[in-house]
Amino acid sequence: MTQARMVKAALIAAHGLNEADIAIVPVKTTGDRVQDRPLAEIGGKALWTKELDRALGDGTIDCAVHSMKDVETIRPADIVLAAYLPRADVRERLIGADSIEALPRGARIGTSSPRRAAQLLCLRPDLSVMTLRGNVARRLAAVESGDVDATLLAAAGLERLGHADIGTAIPVERMLPAAQQGAIGIETLAENARVRKLLERIDDPATRQCIEAERALLDTLGADCHSPVAALARIDDGVITVTAELLLHDGSERVGQSAGGTIDARHDLAEELARALLDAACPALRALFAG
Repeated sequence: MTQARMVKAALIAAHGLNEADIAIVPVKTTGDRVQDRPLAEIGGKALWTKELDRALGDGTIDCAVHSMKDVETIRPADIVLAAYLPRADVRERLIGADSIEALPRGARIGTSSPRRAAQLLCLRPDLSVMTLRGNVARRLAAVESGDVDATLLAAAGLERLGHADIGTAIPVERMLPAAQQGAIGIETLAENARVRKLLERIDDPATRQCIEAERALLDTLGADCHSPVAALARIDDGVITVTAELLLHDGSERVGQSAGGTIDARHDLAEELARALLDAACPALRALFAG
């Protein structure tokens, strides 16, 4: 809902609209309702999108607002990602300790993300990973109550909810984020020219270019919500650099590389990086991806 309000505010500012001109329609997804199991076990990222896709198709809504890291790489052909808001902080924030090194030996870490679990175990094989899902309040409460010793949350989500001062930010050089982390995307029907034109005015080109590169990498890897993969594209002086890593679930193997080039070549660059990562991976790691 916070993200939807951000999109509404951006549209009002861009087009000089009034509050009453845009209605926010809450849609409760399966991902919202099922909180006791990892997404990978109950249908993956489609749990966040299928109800919204249906609402687009039947005309209940004109556009859908998504946290991009929850959006599948392959989307229906009749739906387009029409706009992206400027990307927020991509880092992770550690809740419950001042650093990964400061976690006590054998600390219980709550997360349902295969990527976060693998990265933590790669850095600290002694840690114990426990499944923890739910909204930010629930995850913070789990640390406060002692159900888990620590958890990781996206800095962007915390900031949007007014919790920017909670936890410790982990540098991306230490822990690479999920592909598309920190980005808000807005989808609409490909045939809806009126809404697409409205959304064009709030599209952030740099965010779009980086997210497209990260999605191209995921697509080439054949990654899904089971796959421990991290990726981040950044643009500096007209050069886009994509950094990515693949990990075994237990953190015992990690392969990471970067590639840079022109923004126009972002798709090819990302695809080549994906193939290079798969080539460098051991058979067990390569088997986690379908690329």
